[in-house]
Amino acid sequence: MTAPLHIGILIYPKVTQLDATGPAQMLARVPGAKIHMIWKSRDPVPTDAGFSIVPNATFADCPQLDLVCVPGGTGQIELMTDQETLDFLRKQAAGARYVTSVCTGSLVLGAAGLLKGYKSACHWAWRDMLPAFGAIPVAERVVRDRNRISGGGVTAGIDFGLAVAAELAGEETAKSIQLAFEYDPQPPFDCGSPEKAGAGRVARMREQLSGLLEVRRRANDAAAASLP
Repeated sequence: MTAPLHIGILIYPKVTQLDATGPAQMLARVPGAKIHMIWKSRDPVPTDAGFSIVPNATFADCPQLDLVCVPGGTGQIELMTDQETLDFLRKQAAGARYVTSVCTGSLVLGAAGLLKGYKSACHWAWRDMLPAFGAIPVAERVVRDRNRISGGGVTAGIDFGLAVAAELAGEETAKSIQLAFEYDPQPPFDCGSPEKAGAGRVARMREQLSGLLEVRRRANDAAAASLP
């Protein structure tokens, strides 16, 4: 029997559940994969969708991971200066084969000092915050730079999960996973990126996000200033 492949996904209060569950669903089908949904305790963790996810591992009992993934969500703001979480990520990253993120999870990796000199994806609205951590923002759904793999905003986590599955188990396995889940996106509207949505719609969205932008930027600046 082969050793299990330990895949850890950080969950935390106000995580965007699809950032976490999209990759988890794809990667759970990788042969030998053992999925760890990790937080400080095993108490249910409220997501930003109004329901909770129950962790099956804690910082204290989590094994050394082969792959660690940080999803995004508004709760990411508090994580930027949460030393317990950042220390956990640094410790796991030191021994992991892959250090990964989805959406604004890349900013948490940046706050942990794990993206300096690396290319990274992020949600389009917050991508310009990556350089504060020495990261190089890339406007793509999935970005690979050495052992760092990152997905863009939210739904990109599914693409990310399949890309990682191919990395771990080969392209044919990843294609079979894609077929099993009938992942054949045909969105009803072609406006899922700033380039396609049109300047007016993007401007309105940025206005709606302006309050969160300010809060997130302050947290980003504070985290960047605390790095060595």
